[in-house]
Amino acid sequence: MSLSSASTGVRQTDFRFRCIACGDLSDAASRDFRCAQCGDLLEIVYPKWKQAKPDAAQLKSTWRARRLSQSAVDLSGVWRFRDLLPALDEDQQAITLREGNTPLYELPRCARITGVPRLFAKHQGMNPTASFKDAGMTVAATFARRAGFRWVACASTGNTSASMAAYAARGGMRSLVLVPEGKISWSKLSQALDYGAVTCQLRTDFDGCLRLLQQLVLKAPVYQLNSINPFRLEGQKTLALELLEQLDWQPPDHIIVPGGNLGNSSAIGKALVEMHGLGLISRLPKLSVIQAEGANALVRTLREAGGKRLINVPAETRATAIRIGNPASWKKALHVLEATAGACEQVSEIEIAQAKAEIGAEGIGCEPASAVTLAGLKKLLAQGFVKPDETVVLVLTGNLLKDPDFTIDFHRGDMFGGESASSAALKPLRHPPIVLDATLDAVIGALERAE
Repeated sequence: MSLSSASTGVRQTDFRFRCIACGDLSDAASRDFRCAQCGDLLEIVYPKWKQAKPDAAQLKSTWRARRLSQSAVDLSGVWRFRDLLPALDEDQQAITLREGNTPLYELPRCARITGVPRLFAKHQGMNPTASFKDAGMTVAATFARRAGFRWVACASTGNTSASMAAYAARGGMRSLVLVPEGKISWSKLSQALDYGAVTCQLRTDFDGCLRLLQQLVLKAPVYQLNSINPFRLEGQKTLALELLEQLDWQPPDHIIVPGGNLGNSSAIGKALVEMHGLGLISRLPKLSVIQAEGANALVRTLREAGGKRLINVPAETRATAIRIGNPASWKKALHVLEATAGACEQVSEIEIAQAKAEIGAEGIGCEPASAVTLAGLKKLLAQGFVKPDETVVLVLTGNLLKDPDFTIDFHRGDMFGGESASSAALKPLRHPPIVLDATLDAVIGALERAE
């Protein structure tokens, strides 16, 4: 069975599937979303834009007007931009939880720390299931249902499983989750359980889960909802559309994103290139990808292989959302880095923990994987790639509550197993709970010591 752009509810003329390697165009995709000619990944393209390019001013006006609408698709921060997404015959077909509409925060404390006055955070952790995955899942789940699938499935380090299970439940479908045993935050796993997913903890890592999923979808009537699925990336690219709208269509100099399976950076980059081509923005921001040192496949691929072949790594980091050693979308991410003249950097576990605490001190908070953006910014500043007078947006991909064990271990001082010179520098950022006698004097004493 193939997945066709001519399926019920989908207008074939709106988009086609294109191979990122050989460029083959097709109206249909196989269940593993691989090119029938060369086996590489697919992306969605819109041939009609070449024939009749959408009017940029009219698009901006339409999107602004929809913010006053009470229609379900207009209340979605993804489907509000549906003019640049694969089209449905009827708006009611969309499975939505009012995703998107996430805040763009100023970061005054982090701005002082870094010396970058115009520093912002686009917080995707404010989505319905508390991560950026919802922006892509609303689109991919909608097309899964339109194609007639009853089961959807994903391999996950946590956030994808939570999002997929929620949207499957909302759309009346069943969901299957494959996660690596013992390598996922229980906070994330609890979401998938509560949304009714059949959850399998496999004795392997994320990459092993994804390989098994790729085999499964070719043998069973199950629709894959990992970011290999190009519909996911179409939804996730709306992050960039919403961000630029919040900035009154004035592009920042830099957008910095975490790098795990690399679908999100690919989606954001695709959006930036499309917006520039359509005249929605006058120039391209530099999109940079930051990875954890223990899961640095893209960094090593660029430094050791010149981007010619992927260097797999045995991923190990407490930033579980990016604990991926064989990123599926590495070629797409390379294209984005090249198109936007972005950078790729890695940061240590201590640098991640420090950056996470500094973002928390803003009253915002994020999961560990999100904090690589601030840690990476510091390195890019030191290298001169980012200038202090430039505008920078950090993409925070997940909510603080996604991984509370990390936060508790950090503040208790249990994380790095000793007071090395580096970990000692974190002490001022720690705020462990204080056990006191239940007396007024004890509480007043704690207040005085905290001054």
